[in-house]
Amino acid sequence: MSDPKYDIVVFGATSFVGKILSQYLVDTFGKDLKWAAAARSRSKLDALQADLGAAGKKLPTIVADADDEEAMRAMCAQARVIISTVGPYALYGEPLVKACVETGTDYCDLTGEIQWVYKMIQKYEAQAKASGARIVHCSGFDSIPSDLGVFFLQQQAQIRFKQPCNKVKMRVWKFKGGASGGTAASLLNAVKEATSDPAVRKQMADPYSICTPDYRPSHRQPDVKFAQKDDDFGVWVAPFIMAGINTRVVQRSHSLLGQAYGENFTYEEAMSTGSGPKGALRAGQMAMGLGALMAGVAFKPTRGLMAKIFPEPGDGPTPEQQLAGFYDLRFQGTTADGQTLKVKVYGDRDPGYGSTGKVLGQAGACLAFDTPKADFPGGFWTPASLFGDRLIKRLNKDAGLSFEVL
Repeated sequence: MSDPKYDIVVFGATSFVGKILSQYLVDTFGKDLKWAAAARSRSKLDALQADLGAAGKKLPTIVADADDEEAMRAMCAQARVIISTVGPYALYGEPLVKACVETGTDYCDLTGEIQWVYKMIQKYEAQAKASGARIVHCSGFDSIPSDLGVFFLQQQAQIRFKQPCNKVKMRVWKFKGGASGGTAASLLNAVKEATSDPAVRKQMADPYSICTPDYRPSHRQPDVKFAQKDDDFGVWVAPFIMAGINTRVVQRSHSLLGQAYGENFTYEEAMSTGSGPKGALRAGQMAMGLGALMAGVAFKPTRGLMAKIFPEPGDGPTPEQQLAGFYDLRFQGTTADGQTLKVKVYGDRDPGYGSTGKVLGQAGACLAFDTPKADFPGGFWTPASLFGDRLIKRLNKDAGLSFEVL
C-alpha cells in the first residue's frame, strides 16, 4: 500500500469510547499525528468536531457505514492503521476486518468478544499473512493490562531467574469503574450466540480456542468459578467477568511467542475481595451475583428484560466518574523450580472507557510508528506478541499506566 493519507483513521469516532479516544489523540499528539475521524453519521461527526474545539475544526472526517464493504475499502486505502470502536463486533465488525485484510491495512480494536475473534482468525488469517495486514484485537482494558502484565512479569523472571514463570495468577486487587451500553450489548450478544450454537459454546469454553494450531496442550487450565481462599495472595477471591477473554489472549500470546512462558504454562484471573470473614463473605456475594447475572442473560425471557435494564448503547460513565476510576492488578509468577515473583499493573481513569481510550490510542500509534512491516509480518497478533516493550514504554509515558516489580 503506497503512502496513505492518514497515519490513523478512527472508525466509530462518534461512539462513547470513540469520543474519548478522539479527545485523547488531540490532547496527546496534536499536530504530530495525521488522523481522521470516521463514522456513518455526518451530523454526529460535525458534533464531534465542535466538541473538539479548535483542533476539531481542522480534523478530517470520513462518512462510512460498517455494512458498506466498498466504503470500508475506500476508508482503508487512506490509512496506515484503522482503529475500530464499532461494536458489538460480532454484529458490525467483520466487513472492516475483511477490508483491512484485503487492502493490507493494519487494524486494532477493543473487542472482548472471544467467539468473534476466533471466527475472524479462522476466516482471514491466511489472507492477512499474504496481504501484510496486522490485525490486533482486544487492545483495550480487554486485554492489554493482562497480556502485557504477563509479558512484563516474564521479562523480569528471565532477568532474575534465567527462566520463565510457567504458573501465573492475576488478581484484580482494586478496581473502580462503570459500565456502558456498548459493553452490555456485546455481553448480551455473546451469550445469545453461545446459548443458540453448541459450536460457539465449545469455542468459548476452550482456553486454547484462539491459540495457534500447533499449540493444543493437554494440561488443565485453572479457572476460578466460585469463592475460594488464595493462600499465595492471602485473600479470598471471586470469579472475574473478563477472565474468559483475557486468559485466552494471554494463551495466544504464549503460543505466538513460541511458548516462551514455559512448558505446561497456566494462567488464571480472579477478583480479590479481601481477607478474613469479611473477604469470604464478599467473595461469596460476588460469585453468586455474577452467577445470577450470567444465568439471567443466558435465559431468553430474562435476557430481554435485562436488555431493557442495561444502559443503552452510547451511554456510560460521566467524565467525572471516568477521572475517579482506576485499576490495580497484581500478578504472581512461579517458576518450574518454585521461585516466585510479583508485579503490579496500575492504570488511572475508569478502566473500560477513560483508560481504554488512552490504551487503544497508544496501541494504534505503536502499530503505525513503532512496528515496521519488514520486521513484523501480516497476521492476527496479540498486543504482547506484536508490541511488547514498545507499547509498555508508550503506556508508561502517556497513558497513565505503570508496570512495576513488587
